[in-house]
Amino acid sequence: MMELMEGTAATPGSAAASTGSTPAGTVQSVTRAFSLLEALAASGGEASLASIAGRTGLAVPTAHRLLGTLNHLGYVRQLEDRRYALGASLISLGRHAVPPLADAALPLLRRLEDQFHETANFAVLDGDLVLYAGQVASRQRMRMFTEIGRRVLPHSTGVGKAMLSTMPERQVRALITRTGLPRFTPQTITDEEAFIADLRRARGRGFAADDSEQEVGVRCIAVSVKGIGQPAAVSVSGPAARITDATVVEVVRALREAAEELAVLAAERGVGESGL
Repeated sequence: MMELMEGTAATPGSAAASTGSTPAGTVQSVTRAFSLLEALAASGGEASLASIAGRTGLAVPTAHRLLGTLNHLGYVRQLEDRRYALGASLISLGRHAVPPLADAALPLLRRLEDQFHETANFAVLDGDLVLYAGQVASRQRMRMFTEIGRRVLPHSTGVGKAMLSTMPERQVRALITRTGLPRFTPQTITDEEAFIADLRRARGRGFAADDSEQEVGVRCIAVSVKGIGQPAAVSVSGPAARITDATVVEVVRALREAAEELAVLAAERGVGESGL
């Protein structure tokens, strides 16, 4: 997302929770509990019972019972003014959820940001979605920023296309059959054959690009990270006016070096068949 300062975007999967609909095979109370946590996060980490219920579409008594349970478990806490806030128990869960290599990637991401003054990212494929596991945001006033832990569809992102370009085409076709190819901007590729052709180009040249496909005016250049047991990629993203064709060659070279170093770190730490 581009920011001068930006808001928080919803992640795939949160819509069903916020509207109260429950897909087949899921437990409604669990869906509702997580919708409450997402609503608190979207409110900046604190909100009143009425506000949380309104955001989730839940009845106030239902939201109150669920928040009471989450409060007992430490995943939310109640403030002196009776509002609710995210609880400390989420921190330990978050630490375990972050891929071990995300911490190792941070020095490499800082180096990329220092070199190009643009946001550097480390992402993995989490099921059918791209998970942003590490980031060093640009220090420039106009910059790209994505919340760590945010999950997005892969077809409109540089990191997503870099990862998919390393996978067998039959797997890619199966994935996009499940997710679809929704349009986010006029530049988003929404035709399956055109998308497969784009991945072939990415595979041939060794990098993928998102040219205003996720957000207008934003460009992302990404390279896959091989040999770590799970599709992963590193990228540099920023305003298209700054990430020009003239700079892409140097960006790709630096990204390849970072990807190779990350693969070496993964081997040293024994990350491979066991995954991230």
